[in-house]
Formats: sequence, structure tokens, C-alpha cells
Amino acid sequence: MSITAAIIGQGYVGLPLATRAAEVGITVVGFDIHPGLVDQLNSGKSHIDDVSDDELAAALAAGYRATSDAGDLATADVVVVCVPTPLAEEGGPDLSAVQAAARTLGEHLSEGTTVILESTTYPGTTEEVFAPLVLGDRLTLDENVWIAFSPERVDPGNPTYGIRNTPKVVGGLTPESTRRAVEFYEQFIDTVVEVKGAKEAEMAKLLENTFRHVNIALVNEMVRFCEELDIDLWDSIDAASTKPFGFMPFRPGPGVGGHCIPVDPSYLSHRVKAKLGYAFRMVELAEEVNLAAPTYVAERVWRQLNDQGKAAKGAKVLLVGVTYKPNIADMRETPAEPLAEKLLSWGVDVSYFDPYVPTWEAGGVTMTSATDVEKSASEADLVVLLQQHSTIDLDRVVAEAPAVLDTRGVLNPGDKVVRL
Repeated sequence: MSITAAIIGQGYVGLPLATRAAEVGITVVGFDIHPGLVDQLNSGKSHIDDVSDDELAAALAAGYRATSDAGDLATADVVVVCVPTPLAEEGGPDLSAVQAAARTLGEHLSEGTTVILESTTYPGTTEEVFAPLVLGDRLTLDENVWIAFSPERVDPGNPTYGIRNTPKVVGGLTPESTRRAVEFYEQFIDTVVEVKGAKEAEMAKLLENTFRHVNIALVNEMVRFCEELDIDLWDSIDAASTKPFGFMPFRPGPGVGGHCIPVDPSYLSHRVKAKLGYAFRMVELAEEVNLAAPTYVAERVWRQLNDQGKAAKGAKVLLVGVTYKPNIADMRETPAEPLAEKLLSWGVDVSYFDPYVPTWEAGGVTMTSATDVEKSASEADLVVLLQQHSTIDLDRVVAEAPAVLDTRGVLNPGDKVVRL
């Protein structure tokens, strides 16, 4: 049976989902509120790492099209909402994009449509916030519309797991909503996991990322006192990893980035406090530790410069790799930004090299990426490795640099190289 799916939001989540659905013959309408992006997509130019121009061209040939006309949503049999859910300034959830999408659907949705929310949020959002706006006074759940939640599991830049082979968790507001959502995803995703309901699906996503958040915070705190105790934590982690059961390795770094880990656990913490009146202390402590990680890196920079007999003010520091993860251009919540801001506030002469980021603004300073990383390394007082992009010859960087602070534990410690 041929169906039409509308994907609201054509970013890191929505565009890969749209192109994968189009690949199996589903007619896909990619809705986005930014007309310039819509024109760009319809011309065959992708704006994200995980969808190449060739893949977008294939989707366009298969029936995908982008639109900013909300009236096109009325043609859909299934609508999937993939809009951003950042943190508000006060630290709580910002559901404005989810609410705007729900209101738009309430105005334009046709009867008989299945609606699925994929935007990460706290348990209860689909039922308490999203569904009432979709239904309004015109539609009735389980009579002429069905609503479910399915958390996105997009890992930008992952060469192994994409939309097709990453298991999809689905939970509806009603059993029939679940069934219809599962039926939709099974057309183009290998494994679909049905759960009890929407709240369980919402919670599954937050559990996944809270698990990572807490364990990253654990090693980010341990690396500080291990350095003072003259213990090579990296070596200890490698040793612990030889245990074939009961241990999963997490490694320290300059901080957490991307949308998921810095944001998602805070949604759960906010929900617990707002609904139950007490703190989710594990998340709050993890957030404190991970937010402090860039400051700790800055302190290590200061100490390493001091060991070289150089003052921080006026010292030349080259940051290598400023995206939040390797081999992509994604800058969302990158820890490189607060690190650069701290160094700049001390009067450090900060420069950077990143083949994925031609220009970058941090601390009110607009910078352009160095073009020759080896030459720039040789001219710096200290090189700080933040991201190990595979296109960077790190051995050559180490050879040219007078000193290197390795925040990722990928270089061999030695006369020049100090691990975080």
C-alpha cells in the first residue's frame, strides 16, 4: 500500500528519516519553517553530514520533496515530528517548537492520520502537551487520529548504525496508536521495539542518555584526582575493559557536546522536580561535573604553560578539532566553546584548526581555521587536542608542536605529550 508521510523538521533527525523512508517507496513531504532550507533541499543540497548530496538526490527522484507550506501536511497518512527541544534560559525544557508543530497539525491534519512525536522530551509530554494541541476540538484520539511517541536515536557521523539498522522504540497513547506507528516504521527499519506506552518510550530515551551522562561525569571527575595522585586513569580504564562482564568503558574528555547528553538528562531532572518536588541528584551532580570539564582543561593549559615558563597571557594556544565529536561538522554544545572563552578571558592568543569548521566564533571573537595544522602547531606554545578527526595526521602535529595536551587519550604520552 502506498502511503504519504510528512516529516516536520528537516534537520539532523528529520532529514535522514525522510530520505530513508523515501528509499523504500514512501512518498515523503519534508516540512520545515525555513524557506531557504526548503529551497536548498529541493535543489539537492544537503546541510547535514549524515545525508550526502547524492543520497538527497536519490530521495528527490524517489518522491521526496521539501515544503514550508503547512497545507501540504493534510496530504499525509503519517506525520512524524522531529523538531528541536533545547533547554530554556532558566534551564527547564523549551517545548515551543513541539507546541508550534502540534498547533500547526491541529489546524491542517486530515482525519485518519497517525501522528508520531520523535523530539526528545520528558515523560508525559506526548499525552499532556502534544496531543491536546493536535486534537483540539476537531479530532478524537482513536477515532480519527492516532498519536504515539518514538524517540530519535540518530548518532551523527556513525558509520555503522543509521536509520535502517538502529532499533526503533515505539509507544502509543493507545494500543491502536502503537500498532499503527509500529506498522509505519516496520516498512523501512529493521527492528521495531514496541513498549507499554508513550511515557515508557519517552523514558527509554532519557534513560539511555542519562546513563551516558552519569558515567562520563564519573571518569571526568576521576581524571582530576588521578592526575594529582600520579595515576594513569587511561591505563586503568584499558585494564578494566579486559573484564568480559560487568564493565563498560567510558573515557574522560574536555566536556560533553551535541544535543543529547548535555540536554536530555536535564529534561528528566526538571520533570522529577516539577512533578514530585525533589531533585534527581545523580543528574544534577553529573551536570555539575561535566559542565566544569572545559574549565578543568583550561586549568591544565595554564599549568602546562607555567611548566614551560610561559605566562597564559599572550601565550599561543592552538585548539585542534572544535566540533563535539569526530569526523562531522556538528558544533552543537561543543565543549570547545567554553574552553576558548575561558582561555580568551585570560588573554591567551587562541587559534584553531578544524577541517569541518571554516569559521568559528567564541568569546565574542570570530576566528578562521588555520589551513596548515603542522605549521600552526610549530608556531604555538601549546597544542590542545580536542577532537581526533581522522583526516588530521596527529603524529605530524606532535612532531611539529613544542607541547601537546591530549584531552582524548589517543596519543602516546611522552616528552611532548601530556594526557588530560
